[in-house]
Amino acid sequence: MGGPRNPGRGVTIWTDGCFDMMHWGHANALRQIKELGDYLIVGVHSDAEIRKNKGPPVMTEQERYEAVAACKWVDEVVRDAPYITSLDWMDRHQADICVHGDDIVIASDGTDTYHAVKEAGRFRTVPRTEGVSTTQLVGRMLLFSKEHHQGYKDDRDVVAKLPTGKLMDMSQGHKPKLSPYTGMSQFLPSSRRIVQFAEGREPKEGDKVVYIDGGFDLFHVGHISVLKEAKKFGDYLIVGIYPDHIVHEKKGHGWPVMNLHERTLGVLSCRYVDEVIIGAPWRITEELIKQAKISTICYGSVSDPKSVGHEHEDEDPYDVPRALGILKQIQSLNTLTTSEVVARIMKNRKQYLERNRKKEAREVDQVEKKEEKN
Repeated sequence: MGGPRNPGRGVTIWTDGCFDMMHWGHANALRQIKELGDYLIVGVHSDAEIRKNKGPPVMTEQERYEAVAACKWVDEVVRDAPYITSLDWMDRHQADICVHGDDIVIASDGTDTYHAVKEAGRFRTVPRTEGVSTTQLVGRMLLFSKEHHQGYKDDRDVVAKLPTGKLMDMSQGHKPKLSPYTGMSQFLPSSRRIVQFAEGREPKEGDKVVYIDGGFDLFHVGHISVLKEAKKFGDYLIVGIYPDHIVHEKKGHGWPVMNLHERTLGVLSCRYVDEVIIGAPWRITEELIKQAKISTICYGSVSDPKSVGHEHEDEDPYDVPRALGILKQIQSLNTLTTSEVVARIMKNRKQYLERNRKKEAREVDQVEKKEEKN
Protein backbone atom coordinates (compact mmCIF):
# COMPACT_ATOMS: atom_id res chain seq x y z
CA MET A 1 0.00 0.00 0.00
CA GLY A 2 2.98 2.34 0.53
CA GLY A 3 2.87 5.34 2.82
CA PRO A 4 -0.29 7.22 3.84
CA ARG A 5 -1.85 9.40 1.14
CA ASN A 6 -2.06 12.17 3.72
CA PRO A 7 1.01 11.80 6.00
CA GLY A 8 -0.17 14.70 8.16
CA ARG A 9 -3.03 12.64 9.55
CA GLY A 10 -1.53 9.16 9.23
CA VAL A 11 -3.37 6.13 7.88
CA THR A 12 -6.77 7.35 6.79
CA ILE A 13 -9.73 4.98 6.84
CA TRP A 14 -12.98 5.31 4.90
CA THR A 15 -16.12 3.59 6.10
CA ASP A 16 -19.73 4.28 5.26
CA GLY A 17 -23.26 3.26 6.02
CA CYS A 18 -26.82 4.33 6.71
CA PHE A 19 -26.37 4.57 10.49
CA ASP A 20 -30.13 4.61 10.87
CA MET A 21 -31.05 4.76 14.56
CA MET A 22 -27.33 4.97 15.39
CA HIS A 23 -26.89 2.35 18.12
CA TRP A 24 -24.09 0.81 20.15
CA GLY A 25 -23.49 -1.82 17.48
CA HIS A 26 -22.64 0.95 14.99
CA ALA A 27 -20.42 2.58 17.60
CA ASN A 28 -18.62 -0.69 18.28
CA ALA A 29 -17.93 -1.13 14.58
CA LEU A 30 -16.50 2.40 14.38
CA ARG A 31 -14.37 1.70 17.46
CA GLN A 32 -12.90 -1.41 15.85
CA ILE A 33 -12.39 0.34 12.52
CA LYS A 34 -10.56 3.27 14.13
CA GLU A 35 -8.07 0.82 15.67
CA LEU A 36 -6.85 -0.05 12.16
CA GLY A 37 -5.59 3.45 11.44
CA ASP A 38 -5.19 7.03 12.63
CA TYR A 39 -7.95 9.10 11.03
CA LEU A 40 -11.51 7.86 10.48
CA ILE A 41 -13.78 9.34 7.82
CA VAL A 42 -17.37 8.13 7.94
CA GLY A 43 -19.62 8.51 4.92
CA VAL A 44 -23.36 8.65 5.65
CA HIS A 45 -25.87 7.85 2.91
CA SER A 46 -28.71 10.23 2.09
CA ASP A 47 -32.37 9.38 2.61
CA ALA A 48 -32.79 9.01 -1.17
CA GLU A 49 -29.95 6.47 -1.40
CA ILE A 50 -31.33 4.45 1.50
CA ARG A 51 -34.86 4.36 0.07
CA LYS A 52 -33.46 3.19 -3.26
CA ASN A 53 -31.31 0.41 -1.82
CA LYS A 54 -32.91 -0.66 1.47
CA GLY A 55 -36.26 0.98 2.12
CA PRO A 56 -37.47 3.91 4.25
CA PRO A 57 -35.08 5.12 7.00
CA VAL A 58 -36.42 5.82 10.47
CA MET A 59 -34.24 8.86 11.14
CA THR A 60 -33.75 11.81 8.80
CA GLU A 61 -30.38 12.25 7.15
CA GLN A 62 -29.66 15.35 9.25
CA GLU A 63 -30.34 13.34 12.42
CA ARG A 64 -28.08 10.57 11.16
CA TYR A 65 -25.26 13.00 10.29
CA GLU A 66 -25.39 14.49 13.79
CA ALA A 67 -25.51 11.10 15.51
CA VAL A 68 -22.41 9.84 13.68
CA ALA A 69 -20.53 13.11 14.30
CA ALA A 70 -21.13 12.71 18.05
CA CYS A 71 -19.43 9.29 18.16
CA LYS A 72 -16.07 9.70 19.86
CA TRP A 73 -14.15 7.50 17.40
CA VAL A 74 -15.16 9.57 14.34
CA ASP A 75 -12.83 12.27 13.00
CA GLU A 76 -14.85 13.45 10.00
CA VAL A 77 -18.32 12.93 8.54
CA VAL A 78 -19.01 13.05 4.79
CA ARG A 79 -22.64 13.68 3.95
CA ASP A 80 -24.54 12.11 1.05
CA ALA A 81 -21.97 9.37 0.51
CA PRO A 82 -22.59 7.10 -2.51
CA TYR A 83 -23.96 3.65 -1.79
CA ILE A 84 -21.31 2.02 -3.99
CA THR A 85 -17.75 3.02 -3.03
CA SER A 86 -15.42 3.74 -5.96
CA LEU A 87 -11.63 4.13 -6.01
CA ASP A 88 -12.05 7.69 -7.29
CA TRP A 89 -14.19 8.49 -4.25
CA MET A 90 -11.60 6.98 -1.91
CA ASP A 91 -8.82 8.99 -3.56
CA ARG A 92 -10.85 12.20 -3.42
CA HIS A 93 -10.90 11.88 0.36
CA GLN A 94 -7.27 10.67 0.54
CA ALA A 95 -8.38 7.42 2.16
CA ASP A 96 -5.84 4.63 2.26
CA ILE A 97 -8.21 1.76 3.02
CA CYS A 98 -11.94 1.10 3.19
CA VAL A 99 -13.17 -0.89 6.19
CA HIS A 100 -16.60 -2.35 6.88
CA GLY A 101 -18.22 -5.04 8.97
CA ASP A 102 -17.91 -8.60 7.72
CA ASP A 103 -21.60 -8.77 6.85
CA ILE A 104 -22.70 -8.76 3.22
CA VAL A 105 -23.66 -5.36 1.74
CA ILE A 106 -25.29 -5.22 -1.69
CA ALA A 107 -26.98 -2.46 -3.68
CA SER A 108 -30.52 -2.63 -5.06
CA ASP A 109 -29.24 -4.19 -8.31
CA GLY A 110 -27.42 -6.96 -6.44
CA THR A 111 -23.98 -5.36 -6.83
CA ASP A 112 -21.39 -5.78 -4.07
CA THR A 113 -21.02 -2.19 -2.88
CA TYR A 114 -17.28 -2.61 -2.29
CA HIS A 115 -16.29 -4.68 -5.33
CA ALA A 116 -13.92 -2.03 -6.75
CA VAL A 117 -11.94 -1.44 -3.54
CA LYS A 118 -11.82 -5.18 -2.86
CA GLU A 119 -10.29 -5.81 -6.27
CA ALA A 120 -7.72 -3.07 -5.59
CA GLY A 121 -6.71 -4.70 -2.30
CA ARG A 122 -7.81 -1.68 -0.28
CA PHE A 123 -10.64 -3.33 1.67
CA ARG A 124 -10.59 -4.66 5.23
CA THR A 125 -13.28 -6.02 7.55
CA VAL A 126 -14.03 -6.01 11.26
CA PRO A 127 -16.32 -8.52 12.99
CA ARG A 128 -19.99 -7.63 12.93
CA THR A 129 -21.33 -6.86 16.41
CA GLU A 130 -23.65 -9.67 17.43
CA GLY A 131 -26.89 -9.08 19.27
CA VAL A 132 -27.98 -5.76 17.80
CA SER A 133 -28.94 -4.23 14.47
CA THR A 134 -31.31 -1.55 13.23
CA THR A 135 -33.54 -4.28 11.82
CA GLN A 136 -33.68 -5.98 15.21
CA LEU A 137 -34.47 -2.74 17.04
CA VAL A 138 -37.26 -1.94 14.61
CA GLY A 139 -38.56 -5.45 15.23
CA ARG A 140 -38.63 -4.83 18.97
CA MET A 141 -40.71 -1.69 18.49
CA LEU A 142 -43.08 -3.39 16.08
CA LEU A 143 -43.93 -5.73 18.96
CA PHE A 144 -45.23 -2.84 21.04
CA SER A 145 -48.73 -3.60 19.84
CA LYS A 146 -48.56 -7.09 21.38
CA GLU A 147 -48.56 -8.27 24.96
CA HIS A 148 -44.90 -9.20 25.27
CA HIS A 149 -44.07 -8.34 28.85
CA GLN A 150 -43.45 -11.76 30.31
CA GLY A 151 -41.09 -13.12 32.90
CA TYR A 152 -39.01 -11.31 35.47
CA LYS A 153 -35.63 -9.68 35.22
CA ASP A 154 -33.76 -8.17 38.13
CA ASP A 155 -31.27 -5.68 36.73
CA ARG A 156 -29.74 -4.90 40.11
CA ASP A 157 -27.02 -7.43 39.30
CA VAL A 158 -25.94 -5.55 36.16
CA VAL A 159 -22.71 -4.04 37.38
CA ALA A 160 -19.44 -3.21 35.65
CA LYS A 161 -16.08 -2.33 37.03
CA LEU A 162 -15.02 0.65 34.96
CA PRO A 163 -11.36 1.44 34.21
CA THR A 164 -11.45 4.14 36.88
CA GLY A 165 -11.64 1.38 39.46
CA LYS A 166 -15.05 2.57 40.65
CA LEU A 167 -17.87 0.10 40.97
CA MET A 168 -20.76 2.18 39.63
CA ASP A 169 -23.99 0.28 40.34
CA MET A 170 -26.73 2.13 42.17
CA SER A 171 -29.78 0.14 40.99
CA GLN A 172 -32.73 0.12 43.35
CA GLY A 173 -36.10 -1.58 43.33
CA HIS A 174 -37.92 -4.89 43.06
CA LYS A 175 -38.37 -7.56 40.42
CA PRO A 176 -40.66 -6.09 37.74
CA LYS A 177 -42.08 -7.68 34.64
CA LEU A 178 -39.95 -6.85 31.61
CA SER A 179 -40.07 -7.70 27.93
CA PRO A 180 -37.87 -10.60 26.84
CA TYR A 181 -36.86 -8.33 23.98
CA THR A 182 -35.43 -5.76 26.35
CA GLY A 183 -34.57 -7.81 29.39
CA MET A 184 -32.83 -10.61 27.53
CA SER A 185 -30.28 -9.75 24.87
CA GLN A 186 -28.47 -11.90 22.33
CA PHE A 187 -25.11 -10.67 23.59
CA LEU A 188 -23.33 -11.15 26.90
CA PRO A 189 -23.46 -7.99 29.08
CA SER A 190 -19.77 -8.06 29.94
CA SER A 191 -17.51 -5.63 31.74
CA ARG A 192 -15.03 -6.13 28.88
CA ARG A 193 -17.35 -4.38 26.42
CA ILE A 194 -17.93 -1.48 28.79
CA VAL A 195 -14.18 -1.12 29.32
CA GLN A 196 -13.74 -0.93 25.54
CA PHE A 197 -16.24 1.94 25.38
CA ALA A 198 -15.16 3.80 28.53
CA GLU A 199 -12.39 6.39 28.58
CA GLY A 200 -11.27 5.59 32.11
CA ARG A 201 -10.24 9.17 32.87
CA GLU A 202 -10.64 10.42 36.42
CA PRO A 203 -11.63 14.07 36.97
CA LYS A 204 -8.50 16.19 37.32
CA GLU A 205 -7.99 18.32 40.38
CA GLY A 206 -10.01 21.48 39.92
CA ASP A 207 -12.35 19.94 37.31
CA LYS A 208 -15.97 21.01 37.62
CA VAL A 209 -18.09 17.84 37.63
CA VAL A 210 -21.52 17.97 35.97
CA TYR A 211 -24.23 15.32 36.36
CA ILE A 212 -27.31 14.58 34.28
CA ASP A 213 -29.58 11.52 34.43
CA GLY A 214 -32.25 9.78 32.40
CA GLY A 215 -33.32 6.59 30.65
CA PHE A 216 -31.46 7.31 27.38
CA ASP A 217 -33.42 4.62 25.57
CA LEU A 218 -32.68 4.31 21.82
CA PHE A 219 -29.88 6.84 22.29
CA HIS A 220 -30.57 9.56 19.70
CA VAL A 221 -29.83 13.15 18.68
CA GLY A 222 -32.21 14.55 21.28
CA HIS A 223 -30.07 12.93 23.97
CA ILE A 224 -26.85 14.01 22.24
CA SER A 225 -28.04 17.61 22.11
CA VAL A 226 -28.75 17.80 25.84
CA LEU A 227 -25.47 16.07 26.75
CA LYS A 228 -23.53 18.53 24.60
CA GLU A 229 -25.17 21.44 26.42
CA ALA A 230 -24.65 19.83 29.85
CA LYS A 231 -20.92 19.47 29.18
CA LYS A 232 -20.71 23.26 28.77
CA PHE A 233 -21.46 23.67 32.50
CA GLY A 234 -18.19 22.05 33.52
CA ASP A 235 -15.16 19.96 32.63
CA TYR A 236 -16.23 16.41 33.42
CA LEU A 237 -19.67 15.00 32.58
CA ILE A 238 -21.15 12.05 34.47
CA VAL A 239 -24.37 10.56 33.09
CA GLY A 240 -26.70 8.59 35.34
CA ILE A 241 -28.65 5.88 33.51
CA TYR A 242 -31.82 4.56 35.13
CA PRO A 243 -32.14 0.77 35.56
CA ASP A 244 -34.67 -1.14 33.46
CA HIS A 245 -37.28 -1.47 36.21
CA ILE A 246 -37.44 2.31 36.80
CA VAL A 247 -37.91 3.05 33.09
CA HIS A 248 -40.53 0.33 32.92
CA GLU A 249 -42.39 1.63 35.96
CA LYS A 250 -42.40 5.23 34.74
CA LYS A 251 -43.15 4.64 31.06
CA GLY A 252 -45.12 1.41 31.15
CA HIS A 253 -45.78 -1.30 28.57
CA GLY A 254 -42.96 -2.05 26.16
CA TRP A 255 -40.30 0.05 27.83
CA PRO A 256 -37.38 0.17 27.77
CA VAL A 257 -36.70 -0.89 24.19
CA MET A 258 -33.02 -1.38 25.05
CA ASN A 259 -31.81 -2.91 28.28
CA LEU A 260 -29.55 -1.18 30.80
CA HIS A 261 -26.33 -2.55 29.34
CA GLU A 262 -27.24 -1.49 25.79
CA ARG A 263 -28.29 1.98 26.93
CA THR A 264 -25.01 2.34 28.85
CA LEU A 265 -22.95 1.53 25.75
CA GLY A 266 -24.92 4.06 23.71
CA VAL A 267 -24.20 6.85 26.18
CA LEU A 268 -20.53 5.86 26.56
CA SER A 269 -20.02 6.14 22.79
CA CYS A 270 -20.84 9.86 22.94
CA ARG A 271 -17.85 12.19 22.78
CA TYR A 272 -19.30 14.54 25.43
CA VAL A 273 -19.51 11.87 28.15
CA ASP A 274 -16.68 11.13 30.58
CA GLU A 275 -18.30 8.55 32.88
CA VAL A 276 -21.62 6.85 33.57
CA ILE A 277 -23.38 5.60 36.66
CA ILE A 278 -24.99 2.30 35.67
CA GLY A 279 -28.42 1.92 37.26
CA ALA A 280 -28.58 5.44 38.68
CA PRO A 281 -31.10 6.20 41.45
CA TRP A 282 -34.35 7.95 40.55
CA ARG A 283 -33.90 10.49 43.34
CA ILE A 284 -30.61 12.37 43.60
CA THR A 285 -29.28 12.28 47.15
CA GLU A 286 -26.65 14.21 49.05
CA GLU A 287 -24.65 10.98 49.21
CA LEU A 288 -24.50 10.75 45.42
CA ILE A 289 -23.53 14.41 45.09
CA LYS A 290 -20.77 14.04 47.66
CA GLN A 291 -19.46 10.70 46.40
CA ALA A 292 -19.20 11.84 42.77
CA LYS A 293 -18.03 15.36 43.75
CA ILE A 294 -20.77 16.93 41.66
CA SER A 295 -20.92 20.71 41.43
CA THR A 296 -23.81 21.07 38.95
CA ILE A 297 -26.82 18.89 38.16
CA CYS A 298 -28.65 19.41 34.86
CA TYR A 299 -31.93 18.37 33.31
CA GLY A 300 -33.38 19.13 29.88
CA SER A 301 -36.25 21.43 28.97
CA VAL A 302 -37.87 18.82 26.71
CA SER A 303 -39.60 15.86 28.31
CA ASP A 304 -40.98 12.79 26.62
CA PRO A 305 -44.80 12.90 27.19
CA LYS A 306 -44.71 9.31 28.43
CA SER A 307 -41.24 9.55 29.86
CA VAL A 308 -39.63 9.69 33.24
CA GLY A 309 -39.48 13.30 34.40
CA HIS A 310 -39.81 15.28 37.58
CA GLU A 311 -42.92 17.12 36.43
CA HIS A 312 -44.85 13.82 36.36
CA GLU A 313 -44.05 12.83 39.92
CA ASP A 314 -45.51 13.86 43.27
CA GLU A 315 -42.02 13.52 44.71
CA ASP A 316 -39.43 15.77 43.10
CA PRO A 317 -36.32 13.63 42.39
CA TYR A 318 -34.31 16.86 42.15
CA ASP A 319 -35.39 18.35 45.49
CA VAL A 320 -31.93 18.00 47.08
CA PRO A 321 -29.88 19.70 44.31
CA ARG A 322 -32.67 22.28 43.98
CA ALA A 323 -32.36 23.16 47.66
CA LEU A 324 -28.57 23.29 47.35
CA GLY A 325 -28.83 25.73 44.45
CA ILE A 326 -26.87 23.50 42.04
CA LEU A 327 -29.75 22.46 39.72
CA LYS A 328 -29.71 23.89 36.18
CA GLN A 329 -32.24 23.47 33.41
CA ILE A 330 -30.81 23.06 29.92
CA GLN A 331 -32.57 24.42 26.89
CA SER A 332 -32.86 21.35 24.69
CA LEU A 333 -31.87 22.39 21.18
CA ASN A 334 -33.24 19.20 19.64
CA THR A 335 -36.75 18.20 20.66
CA LEU A 336 -36.69 14.58 19.48
CA THR A 337 -37.89 12.07 22.10
CA THR A 338 -37.74 8.28 22.28
CA SER A 339 -41.54 8.08 22.08
CA GLU A 340 -41.41 10.02 18.82
CA VAL A 341 -38.90 7.54 17.37
CA VAL A 342 -41.22 4.65 18.26
CA ALA A 343 -44.19 6.57 16.82
CA ARG A 344 -42.37 6.84 13.49
CA ILE A 345 -42.02 3.07 13.43
CA MET A 346 -45.64 2.43 14.36
CA LYS A 347 -46.96 4.96 11.83
CA ASN A 348 -45.24 3.06 9.02
CA ARG A 349 -45.62 -0.39 10.55
CA LYS A 350 -46.39 -2.25 7.30
CA GLN A 351 -43.48 -0.64 5.45
CA TYR A 352 -40.98 -1.58 8.13
CA LEU A 353 -42.33 -5.13 8.46
CA GLU A 354 -41.87 -5.56 4.72
CA ARG A 355 -38.40 -3.97 4.84
CA ASN A 356 -37.34 -6.31 7.62
CA ARG A 357 -38.75 -9.33 5.79
CA LYS A 358 -36.87 -8.47 2.59
CA LYS A 359 -33.61 -7.84 4.42
CA GLU A 360 -33.80 -11.11 6.31
CA ALA A 361 -34.61 -13.03 3.09
CA ARG A 362 -31.71 -11.35 1.28
CA GLU A 363 -29.26 -12.15 4.07
CA VAL A 364 -30.40 -15.79 4.24
CA ASP A 365 -29.94 -16.07 0.47
CA GLN A 366 -26.42 -14.63 0.63
CA VAL A 367 -25.42 -16.91 3.51
CA GLU A 368 -26.73 -19.97 1.67
CA LYS A 369 -24.76 -19.02 -1.45
CA LYS A 370 -21.62 -18.54 0.64
CA GLU A 371 -22.08 -21.94 2.27
CA GLU A 372 -22.56 -23.58 -1.14
CA LYS A 373 -19.22 -22.16 -2.31
CA ASN A 374 -17.47 -23.50 0.76
